[in-house]
Amino acid sequence: MKMLLLGIWILLALMSCPGTTEELFEVSVWPPRALVEFGQSLTVNCSTTCPDPGPSGVETSFKKSQLGKGPQWKEFLLEGVTENSVLQCFFSCAGVQKDTTLPITIYQPPEQVILDLQPEWVAMEEAFTVTCHVPSVAPLQNLILTLLQDDQELYRKDFTSLSGPSQSAEVTVNVRAQRESDRSNFSCHAELDLSPQGGGLFHGRSATKELRIFEFSQSPQIGVSSLLEVGVAETMNCEVARVFPAQEAVFRMFFEGQELSPFSSWKGDAAWASATVQAMETGDQELTCLVSLGPVEQKVRTPVHVYSFPPPVLEVEDAYPLAGTDVNVTCSGHALTSPSPTLRLWGASNLSAPGEPAWLQFTAREEDDGRNLSCEATLEVQGQRLLKTTEIQLHVLYKPRLEESGCPGNQIWVEGMDQMLACIPEGNPAPALVCIWNGMIIDLDVPQKATQNRTGTYCCTATNQLGSVSKDIAVVVQGLREGIDPSTIFVIIICALGKAVIPIALYLNYQPCKRNRRKRASRQRELSRDEESQFADIKAEECNSHHC
Repeated sequence: MKMLLLGIWILLALMSCPGTTEELFEVSVWPPRALVEFGQSLTVNCSTTCPDPGPSGVETSFKKSQLGKGPQWKEFLLEGVTENSVLQCFFSCAGVQKDTTLPITIYQPPEQVILDLQPEWVAMEEAFTVTCHVPSVAPLQNLILTLLQDDQELYRKDFTSLSGPSQSAEVTVNVRAQRESDRSNFSCHAELDLSPQGGGLFHGRSATKELRIFEFSQSPQIGVSSLLEVGVAETMNCEVARVFPAQEAVFRMFFEGQELSPFSSWKGDAAWASATVQAMETGDQELTCLVSLGPVEQKVRTPVHVYSFPPPVLEVEDAYPLAGTDVNVTCSGHALTSPSPTLRLWGASNLSAPGEPAWLQFTAREEDDGRNLSCEATLEVQGQRLLKTTEIQLHVLYKPRLEESGCPGNQIWVEGMDQMLACIPEGNPAPALVCIWNGMIIDLDVPQKATQNRTGTYCCTATNQLGSVSKDIAVVVQGLREGIDPSTIFVIIICALGKAVIPIALYLNYQPCKRNRRKRASRQRELSRDEESQFADIKAEECNSHHC
């Protein structure tokens, strides 16, 4: 009975002291702090210690739905969390309401980091701008942006002092262009550190952009003759003396709108190109050189005058005249030459009047063989004097001759020495020479061992298409005998040496002449070997019959 009365007393005491109930129950929320990625959902649990709670719930600006409940708790789902806010969780107990708050912080990783390089091609010593922009990131106070040039830090910025609802960040740096910065790679690194809020560390990086530095302060120069001849290929040069990077300069060349095919080269800070120009029409025309480097392009033009000036026409009535016959030579300007040139025929007494041909007549002599006849034309074009020459070589034909100077009639050989018969014929076409001794044909190109039985008379015959000539050569072979006067021996030795050297010199001199003459026209070539053999047999018979 005492215990029942005690319980009733305690209940009446509690009812008469409502503040005691308020102090005894608590309201809590989980999680105690909320870090939510932008646009995501959040689950919140509100609970109380009140044994028999009354009305309860959460107050928030976000869309919410109840996931579950118990006697002393309720769980809610918040959807589409897009901004920082404070959620209020409340419970009532015995007519008393109590609440607690949950700060909600949104975050957005720097997923998109944009680097802007303006301009990407920068002239030397000019300024360029590097900008890093992060369009969506939160919270800004936890963000650090770092600009990088290659692997070196160029600029760093944090946003701890920034307040407000902004969710974008940007940093800009102005830099002056230097040559060593050419082809540098620029990038931006974003770092969002949420560790103070109990979160993680997020990174973002921009795409890399390459900076190009250039120098192109001087205009290109064209190098070409101001006069071009129709149909003649000329070289056109285009050069830039100071350009960087020189190896990347692009050349384009044009001749009267027609693009040429240049060959480019460079060294140091100089770049140049050359192309072949061939004009097909006369008159004033234009050459163009266009050089580009990065965003810059420079063009230069130069005028040229195209003229027509073929070589003059040289006509010889007979380029292979017989000695003693007249030779008629005419020098005239080409029909395509305009205006008419002034002509000069070397050997003629006077210059011809402009547009008039020049003539020359003379009697061909043996010494005129190999003479060059020259026709010279001069033309005045754009104040410049131009010269063209045409030459023709004259070949005078004459019969063979065996002169004493080239074919001595008396020759002394020294016994025991290698000797050659010295005989070089003259004539045009070059004569064929056949020498007979004792009915045998002597090979004039092979030295002979001088013996006493080689003493005798050699019969040599030179022949070309105009005739033939023969000559007897007396050869004496002398030896060194005992009892001969020393002075006589000395003379014989000197004569023998002289006779040995002279044929060799004449032979060596004769060979190039012989080769040169063999290069002349077919009408000058020597007789065939069959004809020589037949001729040698005939001459051998003649020499035997005449005791040659």
